[in-house]
Amino acid sequence: MSISDLFESGFQKRNQDHFAAIVRVAMSDGVINDAEREFLDRLATRLDITETDYKQILKDYNTHPINPPTSYDRRLERLYDLARMVWADHIEGPNQHGLLERLCVGLGFNQDNVKYIADKALTLVHYEVDLDEFTEKMKHMNQ
Repeated sequence: MSISDLFESGFQKRNQDHFAAIVRVAMSDGVINDAEREFLDRLATRLDITETDYKQILKDYNTHPINPPTSYDRRLERLYDLARMVWADHIEGPNQHGLLERLCVGLGFNQDNVKYIADKALTLVHYEVDLDEFTEKMKHMNQ
């Protein structure tokens, strides 16, 4: 196995684990609604999850480890990507906030702050800020 094959397979595994963690968050209320399903479909495409892997993960998402980003910057990068996807999917109102709040918890943000974090993230992506500005504003949102 070449180094590039090893890197690619590790990258795919990490994407599958990340996708499974998002599925676990979506299943936290016991059901995946239509808006969440559309979001998962879009996320699977973005993470290069095959249809076979997609079905397997939905069936048995608990077999994948939860590996939230360990660094705050990585956590903010994932939040940025997820907030943009939630915003782009036009999930409206409370559903939009509720989904992103659950995703924030899944990313490892403090549960006491997720409403504020999700609101700020959605506001920033509404104004189409880039990753650098998003990260900076999220880091200093209490100032």
